[in-house]
Amino acid sequence: MPFLSETLSRVKPSPTIAVTNKASELKDAGKDVIGLGAGEPDFDTPANIKAAGIRAIEEGKTKYTAVDGMPALKAAICAKFKRDNNLDYTPAQVSVSGGGKQVLFNALVATLNPGDEVIIPAPYWVSYPDMVLLAGGTPVAIEGKLENAFKITAEQLDAAITPKTKWFIFNSPSNPTGAGYSKAELKALTDVLMKHPHVWVMSDDMYEHLAFDGFEFCTPAEIEPGLYERTLTVNGVSKAYAMTGWRIGYAAGPVELIAAMRKVQSQSTSNPCSISQYAAIEALNGPQDFIAENNEAFVRRRNLVVEMLNAAEGITCPTPEGAFYVYPDISGCLGKTSAGGAQITNDEEFATALLEENGVAVVFGAAFGLSPNFRVSYATSDETLKEACTRIQAFCKGLK
Repeated sequence: MPFLSETLSRVKPSPTIAVTNKASELKDAGKDVIGLGAGEPDFDTPANIKAAGIRAIEEGKTKYTAVDGMPALKAAICAKFKRDNNLDYTPAQVSVSGGGKQVLFNALVATLNPGDEVIIPAPYWVSYPDMVLLAGGTPVAIEGKLENAFKITAEQLDAAITPKTKWFIFNSPSNPTGAGYSKAELKALTDVLMKHPHVWVMSDDMYEHLAFDGFEFCTPAEIEPGLYERTLTVNGVSKAYAMTGWRIGYAAGPVELIAAMRKVQSQSTSNPCSISQYAAIEALNGPQDFIAENNEAFVRRRNLVVEMLNAAEGITCPTPEGAFYVYPDISGCLGKTSAGGAQITNDEEFATALLEENGVAVVFGAAFGLSPNFRVSYATSDETLKEACTRIQAFCKGLK
């Protein structure tokens, strides 16, 4: 339509949301569909956190708050960063928004000018490049290879940096692969960044607490203190605390950047939900033992999915270190025809035929910037995952 902005024409709707909506539509039409597209834990929000939200409602704590978060929540966030990451921040260095996505968007809108480049390792969370485009910047993808567990190398990062580079977006454990960078691997990347003082670091640590098999999470400003003054460390309560719908994300960084992000938020949404903020205070300050219990279930589910997908013809599925995703390679499935007659020449066609013929909804790899793959979210029950993987095996077996 002619009155829509040119900027909007550069971006696309979120593919993960599109897959979830498509699965819901097919379910509503009576089709037996298993949805593995949504990045959302199936666990309920812990009772003490829900109680804090209910208490806030009953006590009338339902008014406007400070634009980018209440002082009590910012204090809890500062304590979290010190406790978990050995990072010292003051409340003036903290921003709270309606989810981690808004934190990232605010930072990009507040800092990017036309021509500015943002380096994004691929496969990447689908929203990173489109948020860069909406903010007027240029996304620059670096491909992490399957043989390196989808992680980029220091050499690749160094080669991608130009005088126009403004941000490097880092995400570990990763959405969509679940791959985590070891301390040594991250140190190699931060050594490169120390050579380029004009490049800022945006570290998306949303899956920090979903780390398995002894993997030790680390974040750039923790590994390299020299990056502290040009790093925005982003996190939230959605994944570890099963609070996706509460919509609270947060970040800490230099005062000037946080103030700029506050200005953006003051003219867009203003404060995050007051009730959710009180619940987030309880999440960060309250008991943390349930996280390890939930992770035991995630590890069991991960192992089940990895084993069953590797048993499917034409699929190779690495074992990730964290998050709740796997990112199988389907090179062995390309150039074939499905039992229903669909030509499989790329991962989008694979995902479409899998949904239409076998009733399993996954997100195709091209949406994450690396093909031929697809993403499975295993944040659902063991029984559902077994049935879904059995259907995927059957679909692959039917390829000729």
